[in-house]
Amino acid sequence: MTRIIILLLFLAASVYGATRTYDIVVYTATASGVQAAIASATEGKTVAIIEPGLNIGGMVSGGLGLTDRGNSIVIGGNALEFFKRIGRYYGEFGPLFDFEPHAAEDVFTEWLASLKIPVFFEERIETVSKSGTRISSVSTNLGNTFVAKVFIDASYEGDLLAFAGVSYAVGREGRTQYNESYAGVIKEPSSLSRHQFTVGVNPFGPDGKPLPMVYAGDPGKEGEADKKIQSYNYRMCLTQDPNNRVPIPKPANYDPAYWELFRRYFAVATPQNLTFNELVFVWHLQNGKTDINNNGPISTDYINGAWEYPEANWTRRQEIIREHIEYTQAYFYFLRTDPAVPESLRAEVATWGLAKDEFVKTNNWPHQLYVREARRMIGAYVFIQKDRTEEIEKQDTVGLGSYNFDSHHTQRIPVGSITFDEGDLQAFYAMNPFQLPYSMLVPKPTECTNLIVPVCVSSSHVGYCSIRLEPQYMILGQSAGVAASFAIDEGKNVQDIDIPLLQRRLRKLGQYLTPGDIPS
Repeated sequence: MTRIIILLLFLAASVYGATRTYDIVVYTATASGVQAAIASATEGKTVAIIEPGLNIGGMVSGGLGLTDRGNSIVIGGNALEFFKRIGRYYGEFGPLFDFEPHAAEDVFTEWLASLKIPVFFEERIETVSKSGTRISSVSTNLGNTFVAKVFIDASYEGDLLAFAGVSYAVGREGRTQYNESYAGVIKEPSSLSRHQFTVGVNPFGPDGKPLPMVYAGDPGKEGEADKKIQSYNYRMCLTQDPNNRVPIPKPANYDPAYWELFRRYFAVATPQNLTFNELVFVWHLQNGKTDINNNGPISTDYINGAWEYPEANWTRRQEIIREHIEYTQAYFYFLRTDPAVPESLRAEVATWGLAKDEFVKTNNWPHQLYVREARRMIGAYVFIQKDRTEEIEKQDTVGLGSYNFDSHHTQRIPVGSITFDEGDLQAFYAMNPFQLPYSMLVPKPTECTNLIVPVCVSSSHVGYCSIRLEPQYMILGQSAGVAASFAIDEGKNVQDIDIPLLQRRLRKLGQYLTPGDIPS
């Protein structure tokens, strides 16, 4: 009942064709966007969130129940408070990092409601008006106009920054651009790559052409730049509880021929590589549910399927989302029905279904596609490989990270007579804290002076691979909200605020900016 009342509170704020004015407007209700709005309100600013979908929390409430976090001691401020609230939600003392999707949305929703922060659902930005280097207003598909002093783009796609004319990159830089040893195409097998074919699988059909799951175009050369994107997937909340289980649908366009490569893999792989726990990663959550993730050479990642997404228009993005849904549905349908799959495994997969009490607004399917990477702003400072490995101290630090470089596969290609999944990067497992600079959150001052970007931060592909975690997005979201408030109070551009004063305030709010801030 509480969830219904709070949702109605938010929906009641929606009036079509209106002009609304706030101190700060946040684009999208990702976990980062929620924290940016909470921080803004806590600083005494009026704030609203524009959300293209129907849900709050992005991936945190969208199926990513197992929180990727590296060394959890670096998580402070309101990010840590979120995980503490999750703990209290389950009646536990202290932070809890694994949770059911609805629990995350409940916590975020109640938090926003307590601060009376409005969320405008099913609204997406279609135009941006600027005066010089400042965004004056944004207008949405519903005809609403939002005016603000500072805007925060917390979207996974970087749509607001693109509409505002801010420079950005898509794809992978070559190794020479920023002198990054992990950059570019990674065609040569190495210890950096996981989830790989361990046996030779012929990628070609009888006609000599690559099979449907294999890219037939130019894969690029080792170390070269490209415009390709690491693969996306859905983090599936499944259950074996017959009282809370609904079948995973068979897609209407299911084509058995598409899965020929998978059949060939089943024919040559060792039995230990063909268990359910090897084909997908299963993490058990509360109440008999799971967070299912990609694992192995052919899994829930839709390799080759995400490349267009970052710069696609709304219609094309919806098509790409549908393609990912259908791929995932077909993946599980193949596993439970195809004769190439051992009978015992088919029977096991058939015991899994969607959780009936999750994602009730989207027919029990996760509401958020896992957009691991899209646009990356090219702003005042570009965070690259050395900023994670060597030059880890920053004068303008506004938070800490600790994760390794983590990129999923980008393309599935033929290499000679075998199949190779290219692009996976798993490197630098030191898990030591590194500092997140404020200057990677702001555009070049010649392009925009009242926009802060805590998700599609200014970085190379390799640099981004160590930042792209939800705890870090939340940390940066809070810092963005406080920084936006400082820009208003000081009457300055976001690039020119008093950084030592900002850092003093963030520390007072519990944010960890250096390893010395972490309680012993």
